[in-house]
Amino acid sequence: MNQSFLPYGRQIIDDDDIAAVTATLKGALLTTGPAVAAFESALAAATGAAHAVSCSSGTAALHLAALALQLGPGDKVVVPTVTFLATANAARYVGADVVFADVDPDTGLLDAARLEDAIMRVGGGISAVFPVHLAGQMADMAAIRAVADKHAIKVVEDASHAFGTRRGNAERTGDCRYGEMACFSFHPVKTIAMGEGGAVTTNDAELAARLRRLRNHGMIHNADEFRQRDMACDDNGEANPWYYEMSEPGFNYRASDIHCALGNSQLGKLDRFVTARSAVVAAYDQALVGLDPIVRPLARSVDCTPAWHLYVVLIDFKKAGVSRADVMRQLLEAGIGTQVHYIPVHTQPYYRNLDGDLSLPGAERYYERCLSLPLSAAMQPEDATRVVAALKDCLDD
Repeated sequence: MNQSFLPYGRQIIDDDDIAAVTATLKGALLTTGPAVAAFESALAAATGAAHAVSCSSGTAALHLAALALQLGPGDKVVVPTVTFLATANAARYVGADVVFADVDPDTGLLDAARLEDAIMRVGGGISAVFPVHLAGQMADMAAIRAVADKHAIKVVEDASHAFGTRRGNAERTGDCRYGEMACFSFHPVKTIAMGEGGAVTTNDAELAARLRRLRNHGMIHNADEFRQRDMACDDNGEANPWYYEMSEPGFNYRASDIHCALGNSQLGKLDRFVTARSAVVAAYDQALVGLDPIVRPLARSVDCTPAWHLYVVLIDFKKAGVSRADVMRQLLEAGIGTQVHYIPVHTQPYYRNLDGDLSLPGAERYYERCLSLPLSAAMQPEDATRVVAALKDCLDD
């Protein structure tokens, strides 16, 4: 029987999404128009943050956050090594040094103890930490904030995997109750899709204003902020209508109205998408019963209700007598796409050249076992059963 290919992640685009984008295409503005403002307002409401600033990607969001904190040469930023390259690279973009932290080998998450270890390893002097919410699970931000406050460290959450995740009865990813800013990605494999797009949330009005300037070349249009009054104003003291200033260089990191129209339409389906993904995760969990200790799902973060982005299993490939590469190839032949999230960033040649070899045993243990199985809101629970059956066949060969 022919079965459809299951990629490790995919978007759902409905007719109303297409209609929203089409309406924008027929409108007067394609960028920096009403769809951007509408999306940002809806995103702030969804996260519980006071401000949401859209941008062109999750990478741009991280870079903007580093710029907004005025990080630069001489600053040190702690980053968990199990993450996408962009989290660490954002610190390097502004000239700061990256201090890699170890992670829990069974969740892949940074915790307070490992943050403290990273700080002590370099003798302190840390300016910021960028904790990462992995696969949909939140790091323990209250505990991380406590360590950060002890050392006068700023906190920027990389929440790209966890839009819609909650902890306890109140905490939401992006509400910034424990951090200065939180960064999101709306790449097609994420919970909601903009095609390419991202955002930063914050409760700090000054940071929000700075983020908005930096995403638009550093340009200032508010007459109250002009410094060069002789150029800015006419003989009557009125601001010249064409005038703008740039006090520092920024970037073209704007999200277009086209992307934000799609994002806003998708945002209205967040609960539906999270529920669908959760049903697939529950089916995976059930199908994996009995495969422990060879295969087990990620350990679960305490008191966390994830909006699952990835379904990661931890496989003892040595005990199974098969390599990860062979398992991935066999699953691909069975019409099942998989991926590895992530190669620890401290092992990348660029960072090895900077830091030399670094031993982070929790991350190394996580990496040697992790494999991301297909997960999307387009899947049905029976798809998870099919994937696990195919995985069992690979491990039984």
